Amino acid sequence: MTIYIDVVLIENLIMNFIILLATGIILKKQIKIIRIISASLLGAIYSILSYVSKLEIYSSILLKVILSIVIVYIAFNPQSIKKMWKDLLLFYLTSFVFGGAAFALIYIVKPQDILMRNGLFLGTYPLKTIFIGSIIAFIIIITAFTVVKSKITKKDMFCEIEIQINGKKIKTTAMLDTGNLLKEPITNTPVIVVEHTLLYECIPKEILNHLDELLGGEFDNIPESIKQEYISKLKFIPFSSLGKQNGMLLGIKAEEVNIKNEEIQEKKENIIIGIYNKSLTKRGEYRALMGIE
Repeated sequence: MTIYIDVVLIENLIMNFIILLATGIILKKQIKIIRIISASLLGAIYSILSYVSKLEIYSSILLKVILSIVIVYIAFNPQSIKKMWKDLLLFYLTSFVFGGAAFALIYIVKPQDILMRNGLFLGTYPLKTIFIGSIIAFIIIITAFTVVKSKITKKDMFCEIEIQINGKKIKTTAMLDTGNLLKEPITNTPVIVVEHTLLYECIPKEILNHLDELLGGEFDNIPESIKQEYISKLKFIPFSSLGKQNGMLLGIKAEEVNIKNEEIQEKKENIIIGIYNKSLTKRGEYRALMGIE
């Protein structure tokens, strides 16, 4: 059986690229094609070397693990050890699904000439088999992970946030509200809805105690000094909800918002705080609503 090195290289390059692309989509990474191609090419070159070389080191599990780590690092550039292992685990899971699809197609196609060397399958099956197997596996794994991730657990629905306004910080628990697509209409800035009673430490009570009047354009109860300072800072945010189709929130831009849960810790600077003049829950399980963005 004649094996063409260039064909093996292209086949492995394509498979590696699609596996890494699917992994990146599942992880919601900012995908950089040049990094994906570079990592895919490294894996393809290894496949060639493992086939042409007689050295047993190329079949070593340790070398394959090290290669996987390098490939994942090149493709996604994880910023911590925890993220590195998470990326690596998803890469392996994706690879196993793709491998299963490939084995199934090889079984169906039943090529006459096929051999395995150092973990590398080679045969006379056409290149289109690779494409078909990749597409099937891609659909399976993206669909599966979409279904799994849609089953949000309770702990995934809550996170701790720290809001800084006027140099002062407040902490509270926020709930992730998948229906909260609220944005400030002029700048298109995402909005976090917060109970007004939390904000007394960083916003004057004269503002917080007269939210309805301010929304109606009445500033008579606001001292002149506070009015001059805050009139340019306040935002008017329209919203729709059950029972209130044309509502309006008063908002103010936060200097920064720190978001933290078991998996992530991020700092956001371009966030509007929507001031809600009632309680979000009866028992106070959370006092802020945060959208997906």
